[in-house]
Amino acid sequence: MARLSYLDAGRAALAEELARDPLVWAIGEDLGRGGVFGQYRGLTETFGPDRVSDAPISEAAILGAAVGAAMTGTRPVVEMRFSDFALCAVDELVNQAAKARFMFGGQARVPLVVREPIGMWRSSAAQHSQSLESWYAHIPGLVVACPATPADNKGMLKAAIRCDDPVVYMEHKNLWGLEDEVPDDPDYLVPFGEARIVRGGGDATIVSWSAQVHVAAAAAEALAGQGIEAEVIDLRSIWPWDKERVLASVARTGRLLVTHEAVAVAGFGAEIAATVAERLGRDLKTPVRRLGAPRAPVGYAPPVEDAVRVSRDAIVAAVTEMMR
Repeated sequence: MARLSYLDAGRAALAEELARDPLVWAIGEDLGRGGVFGQYRGLTETFGPDRVSDAPISEAAILGAAVGAAMTGTRPVVEMRFSDFALCAVDELVNQAAKARFMFGGQARVPLVVREPIGMWRSSAAQHSQSLESWYAHIPGLVVACPATPADNKGMLKAAIRCDDPVVYMEHKNLWGLEDEVPDDPDYLVPFGEARIVRGGGDATIVSWSAQVHVAAAAAEALAGQGIEAEVIDLRSIWPWDKERVLASVARTGRLLVTHEAVAVAGFGAEIAATVAERLGRDLKTPVRRLGAPRAPVGYAPPVEDAVRVSRDAIVAAVTEMMR
């Protein structure tokens, strides 16, 4: 084990995969200077500009070239800098990469990773703060990953690079500096579709992913002080998502709260809530609840930004109300 930041764990994962497989390569803007957040620092010097490649400022060109390269046998890792900027390349991802395997009858695959940093971070305002994971979960053919810890950022990125399907890999910007123990095994992988129990409990189930997992865990600690034991589940990937683990937990607790940073309207929390209601509706002790941001742009000013966050106190209040 080594103690690494979330950012450094992702960089270690990419470095190990570049060393392991000569077909792996990275492309994006600013990679030659280490990436906009430093997550590629030193990789161009180690592997050369052909393996860690700078690209012109055109997201559509970057992703379009990578889709073609993936279909002809390589494994590109595409850096989009911000998930907001990746919208310039949605056609290449949604209409080409996601559908190629189906449209060619399995004769072509697109082993592609699209790294899209998400979420609110340091007053980044409306065009740099979005969490758009539910958009991609809606698209058949895409895997959608949202790691919450340094260990998962290493193991899931390695799994994404080895995956034969296109993976939208969403790293939360506010987690870059988070440090924890990370396995140094070069074959350490975290499979998609396997949720993680962050904290056990029998009174209520709280389901989340990405940075919101840590807010949910803090809320569970506060609830424990009130004598309420909430089980916190980190989905890790939202497609595929671990339905069975969530259903098993809610079957025990009888209560479910889904919380995420993304806008609540049509957020992925609605899919989880609907699935649990359909499967366990009559056995629930209280209606399913979900918390998400209001349907509003993220402001630049910190107080405005805070107004759209789902806070620890909001989660505590929701679970406390459910217990009544």
